[in-house]
Amino acid sequence: MALFNITDMTYRGYQWTAYPNDNPKVTGNPDSTRFSRHEGYEVLYLINTLANGWNLSKVSDCQKMEKMIQEGLPSTTIMQVDVKEWIRINWINNKE
Repeated sequence: MALFNITDMTYRGYQWTAYPNDNPKVTGNPDSTRFSRHEGYEVLYLINTLANGWNLSKVSDCQKMEKMIQEGLPSTTIMQVDVKEWIRINWINNKE
């Protein structure tokens, strides 16, 4: 079960375009495909993947990641794996 849901998101104006399950872009892991901070499903997926991998249990931590993506993610960071790494580095730096 996902920790972070649509109703938990604090930013509005997302697009909600779902890919069919058989779409080759859907691999089940953050990969080298493009990431859109404007696509709600992509933001939810990435946040939940990281929250699960880091054993986070607070919705507020997920909302913090959402804020990082919406307000701090450089426009030049566009691949899912690069966004994941950027969040990881900045998450660690903000915890110290």
